[in-house]
Amino acid sequence: MPLGTLYLIPVPLADEAAAKSFTPYLVDTINHIKEYIVENEKTARRFLKEAGLKTPQSELLIHDYSKHNRELGKAEFFKGLQTGKDVGLMSEAGCPGIADPGAEIVEKAHRMGIKVVPLVGPSSILLALMASGFNGQSFTFHGYLPIDKLLRAKKIKELESIAERIDQTQIFIETPFRNNVLLEEILKTANPKSRLCIACDLTSETEFVQTKTIADWQKKVPELHKRPAIFLLFHK
Repeated sequence: MPLGTLYLIPVPLADEAAAKSFTPYLVDTINHIKEYIVENEKTARRFLKEAGLKTPQSELLIHDYSKHNRELGKAEFFKGLQTGKDVGLMSEAGCPGIADPGAEIVEKAHRMGIKVVPLVGPSSILLALMASGFNGQSFTFHGYLPIDKLLRAKKIKELESIAERIDQTQIFIETPFRNNVLLEEILKTANPKSRLCIACDLTSETEFVQTKTIADWQKKVPELHKRPAIFLLFHK
């Protein structure tokens, strides 16, 4: 029996930005698929409705791969794919597999010989890089920096040194409620001549993307508490 296909379905980054994320191919795909593996069932169902799902949601089979269910249901996630059914994978927001535990699902799909098809959609990391004005040919995404203050300061200096030495954009994130603490540490630790791009609330009505030197950011510090943000550090 031929295996099904795993479709990687990006989810909008902001509630009011849903329409910006839809393509005809995405709409056709979600109306073909009857089974999904999702990080957040509530978010996924809302997105499918907004994207133009015609199938009654009661007919969908949705597997939840949130933290508490990840190991428990992993084998269950692949039963449909193994019997030839196409399945969609969705993160809570953005692209599945990018800074997202869905990467484990994709990895296992490849090991099982299952075809993986990524769909076009929003990635906050790439959108931030596009808008930063920094090097888009050489960049590294580091995810979260250390929470410990000393280790975090050391990491910021390390990333700044890499950016200067090899002309590479350094990208990282923080949990939204700790954004202000991270920004404070960057402004205290980094070279005044280094440049920092802050990309906040991407695709939403309150979107904020600015690139300035550390010295200029120190003059007026933005309020980032509980706002999804990407930080990009560069030195040239």
